[in-house]
Amino acid sequence: MDAFARLLEAFERLPGVGPKTAQRFAVYLLAEDRQAAAQLADTLGQGLQKIGRCSRCNTFSETPICSTCADDTRDGTVLAIVETPADQQALEATLGYRGLYWVLMGRVSPLEGVTPNSLGFEALLERAADGQVREVIIATNFTTEGEATAFMLSDLLKRKGLKVTRLARGLPVGGELEYVDLPTLAASLRDRRPG
Repeated sequence: MDAFARLLEAFERLPGVGPKTAQRFAVYLLAEDRQAAAQLADTLGQGLQKIGRCSRCNTFSETPICSTCADDTRDGTVLAIVETPADQQALEATLGYRGLYWVLMGRVSPLEGVTPNSLGFEALLERAADGQVREVIIATNFTTEGEATAFMLSDLLKRKGLKVTRLARGLPVGGELEYVDLPTLAASLRDRRPG
């Protein structure tokens, strides 16, 4: 396999990138912006060398303990479990959460070979039962796999005597009922709260 074919194959391994998009990326970088290609290659190489995992929350970090876990102004009694660092960043962007995190780096998916063991449930349970955590917020996605992961985690965490909550689901702020999809509308009815 020649270098161009290997480059296409590498781009196709990215989520959401098919053969045509991979070819567009490769042609652009090689024909139009070799400087960007060199910067991408260099930055990716450095990232692979320097970025590891935080020993307290499992997110990406250049240091043994990430800046969030090292921040002593965070509420250490609340731990949010998210699937990915992108989900963690989304919660941070709300400016409404000041607790700590555990990043699963995936979700249980037996068809893809992702099990509780491969997601490090044991390390998570040890972290959650450290004596400081009082509430665990399960903030996995509302997909089939995310719901299954949440169900398993909830059961395991409750056995440790921890208060377990789940992100609410329902209508978006500013949403109009006639335009909301039926599963979301049903979930909002089921998860309603006092007015």
